[in-house]
Amino acid sequence: MPASGLVTALEPVMRACSGTWIAHGSGSADRETVDRNDRIRVPPGEGSYTLRRVWLQPEEDRGYYYGFSNEGLWPLCHIAHARPEFRVADFDQYLRVNRRFADVVVEEAGGADPIVLVQDYHFAPLPRLIRERLPRATILTFWHIPWPTAERLGICPWDRALIEGLLGSSIVGFHTQEHCNNFLESVDRILEARIDRERQSVVPGGRETMVRPYPISIEWPSRWAEQAPPVGVCRATVRADLGLPPGALLGVGVDGLDYTKGIVERFLAVERMLERWPEWLGKFWFAQIASPSRTLIERYGAFGEEVERVAARISGRFGATGAILPSCCSARTTSRRPSSSSTARPTSATCRASTTG
Repeated sequence: MPASGLVTALEPVMRACSGTWIAHGSGSADRETVDRNDRIRVPPGEGSYTLRRVWLQPEEDRGYYYGFSNEGLWPLCHIAHARPEFRVADFDQYLRVNRRFADVVVEEAGGADPIVLVQDYHFAPLPRLIRERLPRATILTFWHIPWPTAERLGICPWDRALIEGLLGSSIVGFHTQEHCNNFLESVDRILEARIDRERQSVVPGGRETMVRPYPISIEWPSRWAEQAPPVGVCRATVRADLGLPPGALLGVGVDGLDYTKGIVERFLAVERMLERWPEWLGKFWFAQIASPSRTLIERYGAFGEEVERVAARISGRFGATGAILPSCCSARTTSRRPSSSSTARPTSATCRASTTG
């Protein structure tokens, strides 16, 4: 199971409902495990659903995934004070890959009216591409990241293409009502389409697309938690692994190593706490677990180095009288990008900031 929020949320749905998950095959053993039709039944030994692999060339992956999706759309939508970078060549690959996925969706549909669930900002053009070939399909799209304001969306040279692609959906879902409102305002500013504010829908060319908030969640109770030892045993094991005394208070962060997650700001908050309340020195520790993400993008490598640097500085400042555990995530702790349903486990690392006093 890859360390992916999308996989964590959706994989239990696939296990419960069956069907086919169409995913890029980027794992080192993906080609060896599929059959001659590029399919494999998963999870191993259970076979609840089918995984269909799509193979991409390195230049396609660079332009579609690393380029347009993660150097362009990701910072644009997160408003993380990181400049989005849009390149024509990247968008060309983005469209090309979306067409490839549309081909596979049609191939796997097995009929004229399938239910298709499209996931995330990697596939904005895909709903329309599917709609053109399967007009009776029920197409549900969920956008896993924020949708920006209409003004900010205008930074993207292909804002119109993104919206037109998503409006191929029967329903477009976002995390919050605010994101829905931003999407409707973007449609109002960029397209000639009738918007029904009461129904929260858009009618482009006579067919209605609903816009709805669906706060995403995870499977609960988790089958992993059900299989874990008792809480007391888990706590004792974690403290022993980190070399902490039995009564230590431990704060924990679990995130992808990404500049939108507030990891550095979290460390600085711990530093400020210890400045204001020094009585917590020697009593409070903080551990950050961070899975390396998008390591081929220069900005992410620099961010990993910044996380290491800040953690080491804070640990050094407050750890003079105790043991320092400066191990941290960095650009050197890398792994291949996990595919959307890969069986390979990505490398993760632990940051310990303001460790002891």
